[in-house]
Formats: sequence, C-alpha cells, structure tokens
Amino acid sequence: MNTPEQLESLEGQQYLVLRPTGELADRFRAEQNDALVLSRLPHPYTGHVTLRGFYEPTRRADLTALVRTWAMEQDPIEMTGEAIDSFPDPWQILILRLARTDSLVSAYATLTERLDATDFHRLGELPLDEWTFHMSVVYGKALSGADWTAIESARVSEFAHPVCETATQLELVSYSNGAERREVIPLGR
Repeated sequence: MNTPEQLESLEGQQYLVLRPTGELADRFRAEQNDALVLSRLPHPYTGHVTLRGFYEPTRRADLTALVRTWAMEQDPIEMTGEAIDSFPDPWQILILRLARTDSLVSAYATLTERLDATDFHRLGELPLDEWTFHMSVVYGKALSGADWTAIESARVSEFAHPVCETATQLELVSYSNGAERREVIPLGR
C-alpha cells in the first residue's frame, strides 16, 4: 500500500502473506493490466496471497516470534492459479482464485491450530472450509451494479492451463506510523 489513505486505514494491522515472484506473479500482472484497461479501479500494487490478518499494534514482536516458529515447521507451499473469479456484491473484488493444494490447505490449518492457542486478535478470518485462497486483482466496490457486472462478464473465466509456483518464504507486513514494514521469513528448516 502506498497512499496516505491506505496506510492510515491499515494502522496497527499486520498481514501474513505469500508473495509469488514467478509464473503466477506474471499471470497476476497480466490479468490485472487487462482488468485495468476496462476500468481504472483501486488495486493492490503487488500480487499477494493473504494467509491471515491481525490487529496487534503492541504485540508485534510476540506475533513475529509465533510466525517464525510456525514457518520453520512448514514445507514450501504450492500455489496454483486456476481462474479469474470474483467476490460479489457487497465486496465486488476481482480475484485470481487459487486451487486448494494440499500444502496451502495444510499451512492454513496448522497456522489456525497454532493461533487458536493464543489470544492474538485476528482480522477477517473464516473457517478453512469457507476460505477462498486468492490474489485480489482489482477492487470494484465503488462501481454501480451494472458496471461491476460488465467487468465480471468480461474477465471471469477458468484458466485453460493452471499456473503453478512454490513459495519458499512468506512476509509479515505491518503498518504503523504511516509506513509499511515487511519482514521476509523463510519456510522450512
């Protein structure tokens, strides 16, 4: 995030994300560019898969320690892009939907187990069965229903050839004092 408004809206929050850098990242950028041709919408400036959101402005060091310990026990995480899809009204977000690979599902589940033993404040968390692994492409909440439907009709489709990538690290992104800070954490021993 890079505007003062975005940074202010995220003050005190932390996000644990996978940040594709290869073929999946390339497909994300191409899909985002194609969507932005249809309508200049707010959008993330880099592709990422959010595993969790937190609000722990005073316990960031404790949260980081838990994430580092959990990450050391994780094998690399397989990500497979399978479609351009959307979250409908009221969110109106165009997404690159990921397949529920064994390693992605396992990572989410083991992180949940670890977090359930804590009192860390989690944001927007859903049960594993309800979670859609994705990369947000564009945010269309400000569009009229008809304009949003036109973008969905033009962009939503299954990929003829899934796009795969393996994450060997993740990032813990924190927002404080109007700035974004990122800590890269390797997966595995």
